[in-house]
Amino acid sequence: MTPANRRPADPSVIAAIHHPLRRRLIDLLGVEGPATASQLAGRTGELVGNISHHLKVLAVAGVIEEAPELAKDRRERWWRSARSSWTWSVADAGGEPARELIATVSEERNVTYHADKVRQWFEARHEYGEEWVRAAFATDSWLTLTPERLTELSDRIRDLIQEYYEDPSDDSSAVPVYVFAHGVPARP
Repeated sequence: MTPANRRPADPSVIAAIHHPLRRRLIDLLGVEGPATASQLAGRTGELVGNISHHLKVLAVAGVIEEAPELAKDRRERWWRSARSSWTWSVADAGGEPARELIATVSEERNVTYHADKVRQWFEARHEYGEEWVRAAFATDSWLTLTPERLTELSDRIRDLIQEYYEDPSDDSSAVPVYVFAHGVPARP
C-alpha cells in the first residue's frame, strides 16, 4: 500500500518534476521553506517571470501549493512544498511509447541528479568539520531477492527516511542532508 504522502505520478507530473529549474525550485521550497517568486529568482539568478511560470507548472502538477496566509497583501504570492513524494515506473506506461519515453528520461535524469549531489559533496566536504566527513556515508550490497522482497525493502527504506523527514533535527548544528537509495536487479 502506498503511504498517503506518496502518490503515483502521471506523465505530466513526471515531466514537471524533472525539468532542471523546477527540480531546483522544489528543493529550495522543500529545504528552505516557503518563498515568493521574487525570493526564488534571487536565489537562482533567474528572472521573476521565468520563476513564476515554473511555479505555476509545479502547482498545476500538485507538487507545490500556494501559502496565502503568508502574503502581506493580495498581490504577494507565497509558495510551499506540497510535501508529497511521487512514485513511478516505466511499467506504469502500459506499453504506450510516449509515456515510456517520459518515464525513462526522468529515471535517467534522476540518477544524474543523485550522482551530482554526491559530486557536490565531494567538492565541498572540506568546508565541513570532521564530524560531517565521518558521518557522510555510502553503502552498497548484493542481495538475492524476489520482486516482493525488493518492494518490502523499498517500503522499509522509504518509511525510515520519512520518519527522519517528519522529525528533523532542531539542533543548531543541523544542516540539510540529501539521502537517496536505489535497489535494482543487476549483474556483477
